[in-house]
Amino acid sequence: MGSKIELTLEERTVHGKKVAQLRQESIVPAVVYGPGMKPVSVQANHNLLEKIYKQAGNHTPVHITIGTKKRIAMIKDVEFNVVKHTINHVSFHAVKANEPVVAEVPIHLVGTGESEAERAGLVVLQALEKIEVKALPMDLPESLEVSILELANPNDRITVADLTMPANVEIVDHVADPNADEDVEQHSVTELVIASVYEPSALQAANDAAGGDAEDASAESVDAEQGSEAAEEKSA
Repeated sequence: MGSKIELTLEERTVHGKKVAQLRQESIVPAVVYGPGMKPVSVQANHNLLEKIYKQAGNHTPVHITIGTKKRIAMIKDVEFNVVKHTINHVSFHAVKANEPVVAEVPIHLVGTGESEAERAGLVVLQALEKIEVKALPMDLPESLEVSILELANPNDRITVADLTMPANVEIVDHVADPNADEDVEQHSVTELVIASVYEPSALQAANDAAGGDAEDASAESVDAEQGSEAAEEKSA
């Protein structure tokens, strides 16, 4: 973990369509919610929130202060203005320091450009860029790292099983679905491929077959619990 991320938020009295005026003044409306608490409407300077989001993402706890109250929270959802590329709204989910949370953390490849495969002219592509882990808020890693230096031949691969997990951090495995069809084979998350080695010619052929679009088209779904107030503000 890096240094503690701290943020002071002001309580907000402006709601609904009136929040548009706040945004014109570079102030971002936000909400803090969590178990056992009433959602609190807050606000902060846009540049400050943008900096905090870049530091914390959705996987690093933020120590927030609202008046005299202090809480630990995760950034649960960020709504952007697609035209101006600015932050429109932020939802903070308050958590308890002594209760585990689930968060997606990025996976970083160590040794990019230095593996045996790449030195031999092959291509290493990363297929999995983040993964869900479970840990106490202050034990959540900023990222998980895995070395690709040993990759050497076409079809060599690194899987989730190759990750070295920090102490007190575990990977969330959704394979145990008691309602799943017995005829459908279930795979553990540890079998997921993080990175694979390809021949450049084979990669080009696959790219051509896909009409020149080899980008991963998988969609990420984010749980956007924001309370009724956030829904009101989205229409502003």
